[in-house]
Amino acid sequence: MENQLNIISIRENPAYEERAIRYFQHKWDTVLPVIYQDCITHCIGAELPLPQWYLLVKGEEIIGCAGLVTNNFVSRMDLYPWFCALFIERKYRGRQYGSLLLEKAKEDTLKSGFKSMYLTTGHIGLYEKYGFEYLAQGYHP
Repeated sequence: MENQLNIISIRENPAYEERAIRYFQHKWDTVLPVIYQDCITHCIGAELPLPQWYLLVKGEEIIGCAGLVTNNFVSRMDLYPWFCALFIERKYRGRQYGSLLLEKAKEDTLKSGFKSMYLTTGHIGLYEKYGFEYLAQGYHP
C-alpha cells in the first residue's frame, strides 16, 4: 500500500543501512556524521539488543526516524536505554507520527528486558503526554 506507514528496524532490515545513515546524518547534521554511520552499521548483527535505529516510511518515502541507545551523551550513564534522535518531516508533523516511533521503542525496551526507557529533551510538556515524568537533571557535553 502506497500510503501505508511502516516502522523499519535497521537491525532487522539491514538493506536500509545506507539510506538510514544518510537520513540520520542529514536530519541531525549538528552531530559528527561518523557517529551515526558507526552506530547504525554496528547495530546490525550486534549480540546485545541495543542500539536500535528506526525509520518511519510512507510508501517508499522516509518521513521520520528515531533511535534507542545505551547512552545519549548524558551524564546519567546509570540510566538506559535512551530514546533519541526523533525527527518527523515538517509536512507530516501534527499527526502523532512521532508517537508511533516512541511506542515501537517502548515495545523493544520491554522486549529486551528493560523496565524503563529514558529521554532527554527541552520540549517540556510534550513527552508527559506519553507517560514520561521528569526524573532528574542530566548533563550533556
